[in-house]
Amino acid sequence: MANRLTRIYTRTGDDGTTGIGNNVRVDKDSPRIQSIGTIDELNSIIGMVLAHTLLDAVTDSLIDVQNDLFDLGGELAMPEYTTISEHYVQRLESQLDGFNEQLPMLKEFILPAGGIATSSCHLARSVCRRAERCMVSLHREEALNPQAIAYINRLSDLLFVIARVLARHENGAEVLWQPRKNQE
Repeated sequence: MANRLTRIYTRTGDDGTTGIGNNVRVDKDSPRIQSIGTIDELNSIIGMVLAHTLLDAVTDSLIDVQNDLFDLGGELAMPEYTTISEHYVQRLESQLDGFNEQLPMLKEFILPAGGIATSSCHLARSVCRRAERCMVSLHREEALNPQAIAYINRLSDLLFVIARVLARHENGAEVLWQPRKNQE
């Protein structure tokens, strides 16, 4: 570890700005910081999923994702730095295909419900979608690595499929949407 924090507070952010990797200060509510913060939130929720007893393949996949999200956060914190490559996206697609192969064809909408790990994974998926929206907003202002946007898009798909796997692991079935008829 190159730099060790000896003091957690710096007081430099008391004015509503924060420093990014190129030593530039930006507003804490800027699209860049919104993206970085949402990626951090997503990583924390994936940590919650990992706190449960999971299938080994799911655990391995999510640990890889957590490390990837640190790479992505670093990329977002350092404009003009790129770390997320097509390889990251292809790895997610391979995992998606592997998990999805075990599942029955999707014929109905699934509610974000089930056991605790399943529900936590659905929460991670929805936060992942928010991270993607934040990154797209940032991309409108400053060009981002297209592979980073593809990665976060594919990750939400992976989290959806993992939630389906976890539903079977925890409950034996998914919770399906029951459309309400006009109830007067």
